[in-house]
Amino acid sequence: MNKNFFYKKKILITGIDGFVGSNLAKKLVFLGAKVSGIIQKKNKKSLFNYEKINKKCTLYKGDIYNHIFIKRIITNNKFEIIFHLAAQVEVGVANHDPFDTWESNIRGTYTILNNLVKNKNIKSVIVASSDKSYGEYPKSLLPYKEHYTSRAIFPYDVSKACADMISKSYSSELFKLPIITTRFSNIFGPGQLHFSALIPDIMKSLILNKKFIPRGDGSDLRDYVYINDIVDLYLLLSKNLYKKPKLRGEIFNAGINKPISVKEVISKFYLAKNKKEELKIIFQLMKSKKSKGEIPYQYMDHKKLKKYFGWKPKYKFDETVNDLFEWYEKYLINNKNA
Repeated sequence: MNKNFFYKKKILITGIDGFVGSNLAKKLVFLGAKVSGIIQKKNKKSLFNYEKINKKCTLYKGDIYNHIFIKRIITNNKFEIIFHLAAQVEVGVANHDPFDTWESNIRGTYTILNNLVKNKNIKSVIVASSDKSYGEYPKSLLPYKEHYTSRAIFPYDVSKACADMISKSYSSELFKLPIITTRFSNIFGPGQLHFSALIPDIMKSLILNKKFIPRGDGSDLRDYVYINDIVDLYLLLSKNLYKKPKLRGEIFNAGINKPISVKEVISKFYLAKNKKEELKIIFQLMKSKKSKGEIPYQYMDHKKLKKYFGWKPKYKFDETVNDLFEWYEKYLINNKNA
């Protein structure tokens, strides 16, 4: 990656204090970019604040679906690159009451994009979608392909599918906004502090010696991409779109096409700490459980990314386990009430 490309570039990241936003901001600050971010409220339990990345960025606090708030930020700054990452990401929250999820993920997306129409400074907009926007496909048709139509039913999945369609409209000949939409598999790595997510939940249970409560029978298949790969990919896509406007409207999947079950993920971490008896108890608990509001099989490859840019993931799941333990041990020992 050419460090000089991002040097002094004016960049806005929505959801900058989230897991991916924090890691992306950290890298862009290192590269010398002028980074601004939108946050809904100060989140003390965030990598963004934990590693004091917030001290190196300009922050705006408010709702991304507030038209006047967003218009003021866009109008008063000459952003060249925008990463739209802000979203309500918890599937369980969306299933319980979808309203706020739809406000954030759907209304928030068109509020951001509508305020970019006729903005001559904008050269590159990356909209973060999800593999969940595809909805449920039979295992025989996986991995997901970029041309697949959405079969989304569950609220979170629907919210991302709607945001995809909105992005498609704004990148069309009608508006010609320079937008690339990304659909990634499950992202994991240091700084993921949503402890309702599988891997952070496992880490917390192991490091703080707490009981791990499985939410299903462990059979769900997922693909996992390491955060460092995702950050590098966001930089690659934003840079290429900036230089090659013809890329607008493209959709890119990123996965490793090596799905592993939830049961396997739990096993890898518990066996790494030689917690065989605890693992047996977890497996016993799983027998009577079934995931609700979740798609059983979700994974994708990166063939299109490789074809366009030569990109492929650098990190293998098993190679990240020790680094994850090291990071979470340091964090959780200092933040036992996380």
